[in-house]
Amino acid sequence: MSLQPSSGGRFEVTVNDTAVFEKSRLGRHAQPGEVLELIRQHTASQ
Repeated sequence: MSLQPSSGGRFEVTVNDTAVFEKSRLGRHAQPGEVLELIRQHTASQ
């Protein structure tokens, strides 16, 4: 996992080149624990 700087308020989380959370697409910030759960779900399905 790595942090990639950006601009414009973007917050995107990808796992193995697959987006698991995109603030711009959802129009909101992640809820506490949401990103971790999405990562767990993604890695469990592989």
